Amino acid sequence: MIRKRREAGGQVRLMFAVNDERRVSLVCDRNDWMPEATPLKPRPNGTRSASLLVPEGTAVRFRYFAEDGEYYDDPQAGLEPNGLGGTHSVITA
Repeated sequence: MIRKRREAGGQVRLMFAVNDERRVSLVCDRNDWMPEATPLKPRPNGTRSASLLVPEGTAVRFRYFAEDGEYYDDPQAGLEPNGLGGTHSVITA
């Protein structure tokens, strides 16, 4: 699930949540695709979540990376080719 919330100064907070028991990170063009940069934190309701603050209108390209090495896209976001023969998710703030 992805939610957007407008913040002060023309910023938008993108909130990412997944139902996954594994440790999961958000890898994206905003964090140089580094799994350790944006881990999704476990929540009491069983989901994991993280957020990014970006300028309004910014397109964020991303995937989720699970601890077992699986990359996966978000079904709520658009998809585009990743240049490596696969896809990645994209959402505009």
